[in-house]
Amino acid sequence: MQNIIKQVDKTTIKLNNITYKGYNVGELPTRFAFIYNEDKDQEGINSWFNYEGLTYIEHKPNIWSYV
Repeated sequence: MQNIIKQVDKTTIKLNNITYKGYNVGELPTRFAFIYNEDKDQEGINSWFNYEGLTYIEHKPNIWSYV
């Protein structure tokens, strides 16, 4: 299987038709690197990869992104 990477903008790429947002180390979301937070009843981000100096996380926009 061949991986196809397409640069969308400076910090966003598409890898095999899945959009990923890139973050610098100091800009990672607060949900990064944990599975579940019982206090906030919130799922964490436990899947990522590093590429060209950024940490990429799958971009899953919510309904409020389109309003």
